[in-house]
Amino acid sequence: MMRVMYGIRTLVLAISCVAALAGCAGSVAPEVRQLPERVELSGTFYRGQANQSGPQVLASMLSQQGIVITPGLLEKPLNLPGAEAQLQQNMQNLAREYGMVVYPLDGNLSALLTQVAAGYPVMVRFTEGSAFWAEPRYAILAGYNRQKQTVLLRAGMNRRLLMDFNSFESAFKDAGAWAVLIQKPNQLPAKVDGPRWLKAASDLGQAGQEQAAARASKALQAQ
Repeated sequence: MMRVMYGIRTLVLAISCVAALAGCAGSVAPEVRQLPERVELSGTFYRGQANQSGPQVLASMLSQQGIVITPGLLEKPLNLPGAEAQLQQNMQNLAREYGMVVYPLDGNLSALLTQVAAGYPVMVRFTEGSAFWAEPRYAILAGYNRQKQTVLLRAGMNRRLLMDFNSFESAFKDAGAWAVLIQKPNQLPAKVDGPRWLKAASDLGQAGQEQAAARASKALQAQ
């Protein structure tokens, strides 16, 4: 009798473990399950906590596009310190002044990881801290591990900040679910949304970069 009960308990435990694993796998969106299992992008990263890490992250993104820049050179054109409330918009405007297309992404994890899997780092905003203290921070989404369900951020002083999918999504949405690519005009995103890219190209032209905007539009036509 004892052996039978032990066997039943073992079977129940095994079924519970399988169910837990299945539930964990099922929590990942189908689009994410189709991506490569693990990705980690390389590239320049400037550490720093000041000004929500905005200048550091923008300088890193621009450097990865071949622009010679440092965070200190961006503070004055970003009107820092003093214009923290306009930092998000000012960074986009400044990226366009350097001839880059600022392409907004949908505010969900699969949209972000699709770009990372294609080799494109994503600039994101998330809330960092605890229930007692929290503040928005900019970061580079530079990798993920689908099996472990973690994302890899380059944020603040940390080149390899790991967060589980759920924690990141919560912190990301809490900060407004804002994410963009900073691309060269001929560098189309993965699964590019045509109208969205053309709108981003138009914004680039309105920033005084008409030739770059024309190249961006032409790149879409040549797809």
